[in-house]
This record gives sequence, C-alpha cells and structure tokens, in this order.
Amino acid sequence: MAIKIGGIRKALGANGCRGLHAEMNREKWKKVTLEIAHAVVLTLSVLLIVFISYDTFKGIPFLQSHSYMTFQMWVCAVFIMDFFLELFLTPRALRSRYIRHRWLYLFLSIPFLNIVNAYHFDPGADALYFIRFIPLARGALALVIVLGYITSNRITGLFVSYISIVLLSLYFAALIFFEREHPVNEYITDFWQAFIWCCLEITTIGSSVAPVTVAGKIISVILAYMGLVMFPLFTVYLSSLILKRHDMLNVFKNATVSVKKSSSPDEKGASDKPEVAQTEIKA
Repeated sequence: MAIKIGGIRKALGANGCRGLHAEMNREKWKKVTLEIAHAVVLTLSVLLIVFISYDTFKGIPFLQSHSYMTFQMWVCAVFIMDFFLELFLTPRALRSRYIRHRWLYLFLSIPFLNIVNAYHFDPGADALYFIRFIPLARGALALVIVLGYITSNRITGLFVSYISIVLLSLYFAALIFFEREHPVNEYITDFWQAFIWCCLEITTIGSSVAPVTVAGKIISVILAYMGLVMFPLFTVYLSSLILKRHDMLNVFKNATVSVKKSSSPDEKGASDKPEVAQTEIKA
C-alpha cells in the first residue's frame, strides 16, 4: 500500500499532490457547510411549525403578532441565503441546472406575508392564511429531500419522501381547516376532529361533515386529489418489495442447485472407491 501511494505521489509530483489535497479539503468544506445549512433550515422549519401551531391553538391573530411576523421574516431570509449558498457551492457547469430544479425553493422563501403587511394589501382572510404557510412548504420540501438522502435504497427513499409529504400535508391541512372552520362549523369543535376529517378526505372515504368556508372546500378538493395520486404509490412500493424478495429467493435457489450439482460427482467418486477397494481385496 505504501509503495502504491509513493508511486502515485511520484507520478503526480509535489504540485499535483498539493493540488489534490487542496481539492479534497475544498470538497470536505463544501459538504460540511451544506450539512450545517440544511440543519439550520430544518430547525427553523420545525420552529415555524411550532410557532404557527401555538398561535392557531391559542387563537392569536398572526398579523397582530409582532414576534411571529419578525420570526417569519428572518426565517425567510435564512431560506433565501441557503438557496444562494447552495448555488455558490454548485460547480459553474451545473448552476443553470440547479436553478431550473430549485427555483421553487427561492419562490417559496419570499416573505409574502411581511410584504402584504408592509404595503397593507387585503387579499382576504382565507388567502392570508394560505400565504402564511408558504415558508412551511419550503421547509417541508427540504425535509423531504433530506429524508430521501438518508435512505440508501432509491425506492425506499422515494417511499419515505412520499410518506413525509402525506403526513406534513395532513397536519398543515388540519391546522388550516380547524382555524377557518372552527368559528362557523358546529361539527368542528377541536383540532383532532379537523385532523380526522382530513384523514377521511385524503383516503377518499369522505366525511359526513361538509366544509362551510372557501378554505375548507379548497382543502377538501386538494386532499381528495392527493389521495388519488399518493396511495397507489404505496401499492407500487409493496409490489417492488415482493418482487425484490422473490428475485432474492430465486438467486438463493439457483445457487443451492448449482452447489448440489457441483458436489454430486465427488460424492459419486467417493462412493465408488470402497467398491474398488473391495474388488482389489477379493482379487
């Protein structure tokens, strides 16, 4: 091993070794920087979910909460910085591709709620509440991508990503449905009833409780569409697992058969030897 390393160093020369070492350090620094940035984004996303959930359960108007508006503005600023940091660390040849695939991240990082509040726009109560969840959508996308990276298998990573999307969408939809329907719908008395309603809608079973507000009706359509799109993917995932296990059993079976075939001549030769020995003794 030492001889091989010495040969590589001689082939590269002193300058080549220093350049290779510097390139390795640069890649390591990029990886550590991106991991720290992703951890910060995920932490802020979780804190934003906690903040919104607390205000929703306590009935605090978010536009009148100075602490929430300030926190969301800084969260959006960090999201924007994270986008441009990743763009800067991406090789020049791949930056246009990065922008094409991640432009939605930049769009979702814009603090629309702070802009609306600063310029005194009035898009309506339902639209304002949906705008409030835009930064959460950006954090949810980052969470889904990180969970996909954690899993080594591509199919399993895709399945984990879809599970994350479904659970996060259910929670956000239940928060919105509860906040908008609770004051006007007598059947929605607490958050858990709103969550159960969302679960029934996304499984396409449907609920006997009809939404009253515009936001509730929009959520009903979105969840029904998500259920039609998402749940067949679970069937695909289970089918892939069954086929994979079936292929593994076939490989094991074929290997066992080949081992038996290869060992059968030796067993035959071993069984013939005593007969030869007995013949020689009789002779």
